[in-house]
Amino acid sequence: MKIKYIPAFLIALSLLILGSCRPKQQVDSIIYNAVIYTVDDAFSTAEAIAIKDGRFLAVGNEDEILARFAANRSVDAGGKFIYPGFNDGHSHFLGYGLSVTTWADLVGTSSFDEVVERVVRHYKAYPSEWVMGRGWDQNDWEETAFPTKDQLDDAFQNIPVVLRRIDGHALIANSEAMKRADVTIKSRVEGGEILIENGELTGVFIDNAMRLITRVIPSPSEDDRISAMKVAEKNCFASGLTTVTDAGLNKSDIFLLDSLHQSGELNIRVYAMMSPIDENFEHFFSAGPLKTGKLTVSSVKLYIDGALGSRGALLLEPYSDDPGNNGLQMHSEEYYQEICKDAYNAGFQVNTHAIGDSGNRIMLGTYAMYLKGKNDRRWRVEHVQVVNPDDLKFFREYNIIPSVQSTHCTSDMYWADERLGEERIKHAYAYNDLLAQNGWLINGTDFPVEDISPLKTFYAAVARKDLEGWPENGFHMENAISRDDALRSITLWPAKGSFEESFKGSIEVGKAADFVILEKDIMTISEIEIPFVQVTATYLGGNKVFPVK
Repeated sequence: MKIKYIPAFLIALSLLILGSCRPKQQVDSIIYNAVIYTVDDAFSTAEAIAIKDGRFLAVGNEDEILARFAANRSVDAGGKFIYPGFNDGHSHFLGYGLSVTTWADLVGTSSFDEVVERVVRHYKAYPSEWVMGRGWDQNDWEETAFPTKDQLDDAFQNIPVVLRRIDGHALIANSEAMKRADVTIKSRVEGGEILIENGELTGVFIDNAMRLITRVIPSPSEDDRISAMKVAEKNCFASGLTTVTDAGLNKSDIFLLDSLHQSGELNIRVYAMMSPIDENFEHFFSAGPLKTGKLTVSSVKLYIDGALGSRGALLLEPYSDDPGNNGLQMHSEEYYQEICKDAYNAGFQVNTHAIGDSGNRIMLGTYAMYLKGKNDRRWRVEHVQVVNPDDLKFFREYNIIPSVQSTHCTSDMYWADERLGEERIKHAYAYNDLLAQNGWLINGTDFPVEDISPLKTFYAAVARKDLEGWPENGFHMENAISRDDALRSITLWPAKGSFEESFKGSIEVGKAADFVILEKDIMTISEIEIPFVQVTATYLGGNKVFPVK
């Protein structure tokens, strides 16, 4: 029998026709006509995404996506710019919510007179048994010394008032608050300082000494905490955040978060570090790390020292503007060693607040005792503001992860050189040096210490300038990082910092469909525009969570 050969072009045409007749795969939604930064290994861009069951099903060319899929919802992005959902690698979610809903806002005050005026106005509008506030910073005032309680006593004679410094590592209390706490001039506490002038309490308490006051303040009710979390979530979504960190929670707060997630009242993903208290250890160390998809509990948060702004950061040499003061070590080295050993054995991360070069040296050495070389435990140092160059090797040799907050650099740069001196300031906020150790780092805001916006974090990391563009050439630009790495530091790398890089952090097939749409491209516009770019939309698990009609 004679065999007839069909020309190749006819075969190809037939296949094309057959393919075009195949029904399109049904998906939940398609986003197209966009510039999409996937943050995959190749740092590739795409034009469209298809989403099904809360995950990215396809990422790629617009024509291809529209040809393959049919969607219940199709969204024309109008040529706007899409990035993985932003992830704040170090923040205080519940504390931020409470500060917004119940406390007087003292951020940006130019004097203690203004602080007292704001507190009085707040109390008149929202009367309460205890008057709380947060956000004052004496470094921003013409008189940069710590304030005293006298004006608060005049304004609130029988009402307790407690006002936290912006970094959360110092507070000022009036006489009524100290009376209720039974604090006297003879009170003492390890790892903290009570300021005294002319033989009298000034009302200022630093680091561990704050507990003398805070221990008697009534805890917020469950309803107050729920309201605070809902407000915090709303503001996070509006900022493009789909995951946040809460750097220090008690078991009851963690359980409340979980219950709100389970009921659907709260949806934002949370990486919760547990505070170092016995009830947390007793439950979580025995139960093991918790991962629900919305809540991750796999770490313990420690503190070795205080903050640079209140001179509580632990330094190898005294403060340049306060000779004889090296800062505060909050606990003994044995305390840290014991917790690190228990966390290691339980399979938990250790994430330690360390600001000063001495604090960093102690914790890096302590970590090394248990990590014993290369590992994938992903233990972290939070803030890492001042590191002696001789100690950088610890990050590389023991795979210790730096978790930085770029806006701390641009907030502190006006006075940090006075605290640290000409030489030490060169090794402060050394993000590029830290990045070079393991090839990645985590970035965050530390809100409410800094502004909630991850775009300001991104801007500070690459420009190292304030919002007015000062200094003209940036602050120690040798330690700025690239825009590519800055984007990774607020998306993929924080996910990696909680062992969740296979689940979220980039726009790739199979990952959670968390993403943000911006009006402008932060990867190409001028630096000064970056912190003012508007968030057009935020999606969590493929669902739009901002704006909500």
